[in-house]
Amino acid sequence: MPIDATLPYDDSNIFARILRGELPCRKVYEDEHVLAFHDINPQAPVHILVIPKGAYVSWDDFSERGSDEEIAALIRAVGKIARDQGLVAPGYRVLANVGLDSHQEIAHLHIHIFAGRPLGPMLAR
Repeated sequence: MPIDATLPYDDSNIFARILRGELPCRKVYEDEHVLAFHDINPQAPVHILVIPKGAYVSWDDFSERGSDEEIAALIRAVGKIARDQGLVAPGYRVLANVGLDSHQEIAHLHIHIFAGRPLGPMLAR
């Protein structure tokens, strides 16, 4: 169910639980500020989630409150993961849903990396 991205951070969300080690994940990448792992319900042959380790609800929350170091780490991690996974050619899609209209389902900023097949148009028509 989509969430309201203007609500405060809820530390019981699934990504917070993964970060605390309460739930497992198939890790792809980790550094001081970022964790990336395979989605448990993939929407493409390659579907990786990239999350900051800090408690940020959405992209706008992260861009307002995140440190320059955290922001740079997240952006660099997405590019590194794409390169390391061999996704640069033939291509990949990066998506971050924010709020109700975009159907954000988890109240922790997360970036989807989709690849592995032609992904079609950007939005459903």
